[in-house]
Amino acid sequence: MVEAVSSDPRRDQPTDVVVIGGGAAGAVVAARASENPHLDVLLVEAGPDYETASSVPEDLIDGHRNSLVDHDWGFEYEPVPDGRPVAFPRGRVTGGSSAVNTTIALRGIPADYDGWAELGNDRWSWEQVLPAFCRLERDLDFGALPHHGDAGPITIRRWQPDELVPTQAAFIEAALALGHPPCADVNDPAAHGVGVMAMNKLGRVRISTAVGYLAPARLRDNLTIQAETLAVRVLVEGGRATGVEVEGPDGRRQTIDARLVVVAAGAVQTPGVLIRSGIGPRAELADLGIDVVADVAAVGANLSDHPALLVAMTSRAPELCGEELPLVQTITRYTTEGSDAPLDVNIELITRVPRRAGPAAFGLAASLEWVEGRGRVRQRSADPRAAPIVESGFGVDERDLARNVAALEDALALARTDPLADLVDEIVYPDPNRCSTDQLTTLARRAATSGYHPVGTARMGPADDPTTVVDQYGRCHAVDNLVVADASIMPTVPRANTNLTSIMIGEQIGEWIRTGPARYGL
Repeated sequence: MVEAVSSDPRRDQPTDVVVIGGGAAGAVVAARASENPHLDVLLVEAGPDYETASSVPEDLIDGHRNSLVDHDWGFEYEPVPDGRPVAFPRGRVTGGSSAVNTTIALRGIPADYDGWAELGNDRWSWEQVLPAFCRLERDLDFGALPHHGDAGPITIRRWQPDELVPTQAAFIEAALALGHPPCADVNDPAAHGVGVMAMNKLGRVRISTAVGYLAPARLRDNLTIQAETLAVRVLVEGGRATGVEVEGPDGRRQTIDARLVVVAAGAVQTPGVLIRSGIGPRAELADLGIDVVADVAAVGANLSDHPALLVAMTSRAPELCGEELPLVQTITRYTTEGSDAPLDVNIELITRVPRRAGPAAFGLAASLEWVEGRGRVRQRSADPRAAPIVESGFGVDERDLARNVAALEDALALARTDPLADLVDEIVYPDPNRCSTDQLTTLARRAATSGYHPVGTARMGPADDPTTVVDQYGRCHAVDNLVVADASIMPTVPRANTNLTSIMIGEQIGEWIRTGPARYGL
C-alpha cells in the first residue's frame, strides 16, 4: 500500500524541489538550490546520512583507500560481451561515489566540453563550465590563478615530493626518461605529461560532496535530507512530473508531492528510475510490464566509460605496497602515436594491486580516455531493489582497441625503465612471453576493465536528436518539471576521472535552479 503524504510538514503544499540521489551531483544540486530561501528542497538518499563529523565511519574518512563494502550498492558489470561479471563499486551514502572513491580531482580537457557544445549544448563549452569548476574548488596550490578557485567547498591539493611513495616517485622519473614532459598542474587547461595528482583530500581525510556541500547546508531551514529512502519512480500526470514514490527501510511506500523532480541517481541508476516511471524504450517497458508514459529510446543507451588494462609487478621491497600507503599519487596524460584525439590515454601507478596469492605487487593502469565504443544499462525487473544489467561493451570498437593496446605497450615500457625497473622483481601480468601487439589485442578484447567512470545513459542534447533524453539545462524532453542532473547527461566521457565533472554538473544545474527557478517551472 502506498501512503500519500505531504513532503513538507510545515505547510500543506508540495515541496518545491525533490532531488533523488545525494551523490557527487545530487548533493550539490540540493545545496545550491537551497541557497534560494524561497525554495524548499528535499534530498532523498537511499543510503545512510551522517549528520555530524563524529558519526562518520572510518571507511568514508580514509581517502587512502576506496570503501568497497560498507557503503556500496553491490553491483556488477559486464566489461566485455559474454564476459564474466565483476564488481562495479558505487557509493550508497550521502556524497555517493564521491564519499567512497580514490579522491582523484581531475578536470577533463577543454576539448571535452567544447565537444559537448558542438553537439547542441552551448552552455557546456569550456568557457561556460570553467566558472563552475573554479566555484567548486579550494585549490591550495594554484588557487590564485584565473583558471582555478580558492574559496569553494571542495579542497584540492597536490602531493609534495617528500610525500611520494618510492614507486610513485620512480614512475615520474621513468616517464621523464621516456620523454613525457613534466606537468606541475594536471588541471591547467593546457596540461599534459607526467606529474603529481590533484586530489580532494586533506591528509587522509576525503572531502566528499557530503563534507563540502551538505555539511554547511544543513543549517538551512529550507533543506531536508531524507536518508535510507529508495526512489521507486517519478509520478507523472498529464505529461508533468508531480512527485516521487519512495520506499523506506521498513518497506513502506509513500508519495511525495513536488513541483520539480531532479533525478541525480548516477549514470548506472538514473535509467532505472526513469524506466520505472514509464520513461524509456517502449520495448523494454513492455518486457518489464510497465505502462508507457513516454517512449524515449535513449534512456539507458550511450553508456560510455574508460576501459583500462593493467601491468602488475611484484616489488623488490614489499613494504612499498603497504595497505597504509596512498593508492594513487601520480599520472601521465598524453596522446598515443598517430592518434587524432589529443590526450587519449593516461597511465597511473597503483601502489598496491590485490592478489589471491604470492608476494606484494603494484601496478600501472593504462586507461583509454577518448572512447568511441558504447554500452548500455538495462533493468532486470521493475523492482527498485534489483541490480541493473550494465553492459560496458569494451573490446568491441577497433579504434578503442588500438589505442588501449598502445597505452598498455607504453605501460610495459615504463615498467622496464629505470628507476622504476629497479623496484620491480617480476612482471606478473600480462605474461611477459605473450606481449606481441596481436597477443595484447586479444587480451584487450577479453580483459579490459572499467575505470569506474560511467556516463551518458540519459544524454543531453537538442530535442530533435533521438539519442538524447534531456536538454542542456537537464530538462527532460518528454516530461515537464523533470530534470536529470548527474553523469548520465554527459554526451561523452571526459578525458579524466569523472569525480570533478559530476560535481561541476551539480554546480551548473543547482545554480540555474537557484538563480532562475522560472526556467524549471518554479
